[in-house]
Amino acid sequence: MSELHKFLFDGLPVRGMIVRLTDAWTEILARRAGNTTTGAYAPEVRELLGEMAAAGVLMQSNIKFNGALVLQVFGDGPVKLAVAEVQSDLALRATASIQGEVPVGARLPDMVNVGGGGRCAITLDPKDRLPGQQPYQGVVPLHGDQHEKLDKLSDVLQHYMLQSEQLDTTLVLAADDKVAAGLLIQRMPIKGEANLAGREMSQSENEDEIGRNEDYNRISTLAASLTREELLSLDIDTVLHRLFWEEKLLRFVPKEGVDGPRFACTCSRERVSSMLRSLGAEEAESIIAERGEIEVACEYCGQQYRFDPVDAAQIFTNAAELLPGTKAVQ
Repeated sequence: MSELHKFLFDGLPVRGMIVRLTDAWTEILARRAGNTTTGAYAPEVRELLGEMAAAGVLMQSNIKFNGALVLQVFGDGPVKLAVAEVQSDLALRATASIQGEVPVGARLPDMVNVGGGGRCAITLDPKDRLPGQQPYQGVVPLHGDQHEKLDKLSDVLQHYMLQSEQLDTTLVLAADDKVAAGLLIQRMPIKGEANLAGREMSQSENEDEIGRNEDYNRISTLAASLTREELLSLDIDTVLHRLFWEEKLLRFVPKEGVDGPRFACTCSRERVSSMLRSLGAEEAESIIAERGEIEVACEYCGQQYRFDPVDAAQIFTNAAELLPGTKAVQ
């Protein structure tokens, strides 16, 4: 079962969370693999998309935003676009658009940032928008301060967090065909500490603390020692104990099951049926005459919906508009 754990380091200005996506992640992969047109993701794309799904859950949980957080990477490589969308209730979905062959062993620059024009965008789309309100979006290039290409998604997101929130952040991400997981460690804002002390702190004061907090630096070093294999194979309790056994952790109730990360896509057979009904019986008949059935695939998750002549006739039964040569099924 997919799960998310949040924790604090007692007495220190450091917080953390760790996510492990299992059933939610394998459902995303299964839908894509079951699509007869696209087939399964290449291992390299699967790893990138899994890291994005894990990172999306961590970032959504970190900001507590009432709406959708959409993490995208796009560029001029064979992976034209990869997207992970996480709702405020941790429902998630992810997809990637690929054109051409993905090289074996390809890293982020090889897949998305071949010509140096790759970008990472994070969009916050409010659930209940006010009139005229637009989603907030932040976009950063897939390179560092010295214009060097970044090899890992975690490096891109750490750079983004540093720029957008002026907060030191450490991310460890990993994914394979069964698990997508991530660990986030972050220095807490000085402003919060100042409020407890009854005084205000400016943004510049918070920026001045970047890289200087010894407690955060120590814990960050421990977190960065976590290997890909450990993150994918070990349970969450074991990971936290191995890394932080000398620290006192204050742990919150885990989020799992219906309250935790889980796959959800807005597509359904009913919605596809409604779309076909809007096309009309004549158009549906034409498609069936040409192909023998109607097939519609969700562009997001890859799920395919098929309608044979009898299925199609049932769609139009309620509208009293049957396909010629068919009978309504009682």
